[in-house]
Amino acid sequence: MAIASLVVACAGDEAAVDEPDAGTTELPAVVTEPDTATPGVSDDRILFGQSAALSGPAQELGRNMRLGILAAFEEVNATGGVHGRVLELQTLDDAYEPEDAIVMTRHLIDQEQVFALIGAVGTPTARSATPIARDSGVPYIAPFTGAAFLRDDEWDNIINLRASYGQETEEMVARLTEDVGISRIAVMYQNDSFGRAGFRGVTAALDRRGMDLASIGIYPRNTTAVKTGLIDLRQGDPEAVILIGAYEPVARLIQWARRTGMDAKFMTVSFVGSNALATELGPDGAGVLVTQVVPFPEDDALPVVDSYLNALADHDPEAEPGFVSLEGYLAGRLAIAALEQCGSDVDRSCLLEQLIERGDIDIDGFGLHFGAGDNQGSDEVFLTVIGSDGTYHPVETLHEIDRWVTQ
Repeated sequence: MAIASLVVACAGDEAAVDEPDAGTTELPAVVTEPDTATPGVSDDRILFGQSAALSGPAQELGRNMRLGILAAFEEVNATGGVHGRVLELQTLDDAYEPEDAIVMTRHLIDQEQVFALIGAVGTPTARSATPIARDSGVPYIAPFTGAAFLRDDEWDNIINLRASYGQETEEMVARLTEDVGISRIAVMYQNDSFGRAGFRGVTAALDRRGMDLASIGIYPRNTTAVKTGLIDLRQGDPEAVILIGAYEPVARLIQWARRTGMDAKFMTVSFVGSNALATELGPDGAGVLVTQVVPFPEDDALPVVDSYLNALADHDPEAEPGFVSLEGYLAGRLAIAALEQCGSDVDRSCLLEQLIERGDIDIDGFGLHFGAGDNQGSDEVFLTVIGSDGTYHPVETLHEIDRWVTQ
């Protein structure tokens, strides 16, 4: 079982973080609340829950989603909360393991009595946790995954913030084929539901163009065992490789490819964890392309990014801005927007109705559009490249890469 970690954000309080200790398997003590009509709601607070990776190869994703959500919650709490209630977040570590996500999600719902779940991380963990949330009538807000199954009409409790993996991989294939005329495209993917979701997105984009994959590589989830997959990739002599995985194995694959003389463009999806990937890659990162689903996190000319940067600095002055924590901040702001519309008599049904039936939601200029049969707010996909300086730069086409990468 994964080790649990408890995080609570309150008005005027520093967020307390109990990091996992080796050999510990205890869940946090249950906080006893007075009985209310709506779980997680009392006269002065609303409790949200998050099951996410705080340890293991995907830990930077969970930590940064949590960071962004806390920044948004602390921002509104500093002004008295939402209709007099402060927002709190309890996060449990599922280590990006589906079985542990089940345990943590049940604990948050049954024992902690959270109002809603927010900012879950990963496709395999979401696949395990979402049926539990649905059966309990608990909203499942802004999971950090673009998996297609979360966008099915069958769900009446899931609200997606971000564009799908299909949209990200379509943008990748479009740029590779239209901008620079690449025809031999390979894919390396994590062998689980996340990797297969991205793989299907790539093959669908190629099918629309009458193209086939040059080669395929696979690696096991929560490992960096990528060498066999690299050998398989090289069989097709690809001009470009699309990588569907977390930052550690993706970085190892690119580093080994560079060292073995593989001359290909490398592209990966937003789930990789952009800041962590650039750090892992070091000088090997120059020229690596990453699709993003939120705006550039340092572009303070955008009102939503300016709000994010101010909230992040207030919450943690030492925190480095990044795409993942910006997505977490937007997730928190999305929940806040719905709660503000619900008024003082908040319940789960109202939260979901405000997000879907309201249609358009504007978060400081970042527009989200929901509706009947559409539980995904944003369709935006942005392209970025790691420059020779080790930082990300926005690009519109692949012709702009040379501007940022020293040849």
